[in-house]
Amino acid sequence: MRERGSGSLFRERYRDRKTGQLKVCRTWMMKLWVGGKPLKRSARTTSRTVASQQLEQWKAQIRQGTYLPDADQTRFDDLATLLLDEYRANGRKSLGRAAAAVNHLKEFFTGWRAQALSSDRVLGYVRHRQQQRAANATINRELAALKRIFRLGERAGRIVRRPFIDLLQEHNARTGFFERAECDAVLAQLPDDLQPVFTVAYLTGWRVKSELLTRQWAHVDFQSGWLRLEPGETKNAEGRQFPLTPALRAVLERQRARTLAMEKATRTIIPWLFHRSGRPIKSFRRAWLTACTAAGLSGRIPHDFRRTAVRNLERAGVPRSTAGATRS
Repeated sequence: MRERGSGSLFRERYRDRKTGQLKVCRTWMMKLWVGGKPLKRSARTTSRTVASQQLEQWKAQIRQGTYLPDADQTRFDDLATLLLDEYRANGRKSLGRAAAAVNHLKEFFTGWRAQALSSDRVLGYVRHRQQQRAANATINRELAALKRIFRLGERAGRIVRRPFIDLLQEHNARTGFFERAECDAVLAQLPDDLQPVFTVAYLTGWRVKSELLTRQWAHVDFQSGWLRLEPGETKNAEGRQFPLTPALRAVLERQRARTLAMEKATRTIIPWLFHRSGRPIKSFRRAWLTACTAAGLSGRIPHDFRRTAVRNLERAGVPRSTAGATRS
């Protein structure tokens, strides 16, 4: 006699639509009672021995409390939504980057059951992205997002296990720097409204899009001699300020004179430190690429200014720890 609670194996019957004959499926099904309710799941095998082993594993999960009835139905798309919701709820500045990573992941994993995403399947994704010529650093950012997706799914009780995800070695770290002459060559090719932006980037090493283009005149203290980033505006959420060196002060004073002249001509108030005809600068990529090509410096990126600023401060005798803190 079968022991109570041991579960059962069976093969479902179906009626052939053409002949009307009653037939038996070759694939084995498993059945258990959990919380007074019957649960059925396919063993996905025609071998009774293998099906029996899977039934024992299923029973062990239930005894250990690691089986979740809904986990079998959780799809990758459900977990990806958890990640983006968490980024939005916490107001993370990197939401756009996370969304881009999720879009690439969805191209490969959409519709898949979360529990079916094994390490082999993740490796298949890596190969897929490499065939698309994605850099290892880019793939690693996407794998990091995938790791976070599974951690959130586990925490929310949507899955019972996570696949092992190994990151790739990165050999594409950038080491570019701008010498003063190179910087001047690029600046000469940029539009007038972008020249002061990248001059300040060269001097401070601050991020162009998130830290310089968001500055308003309220963040410039000419009297005390500081350019400020408020707490919560930086990547590490800590405030930061940069001293108005003679070179930086000269750039900002010229920008202030230009802005005052435009305010007088248009009878408007322009709060932005850097602007296009009084409006915030949203995009500069095309202008940057064109300027670098014209200056014979194709392939250079604005992030090179961050390394350049630290190097220049060190050359001026500022300790590396202090120099690095100006751009953290």
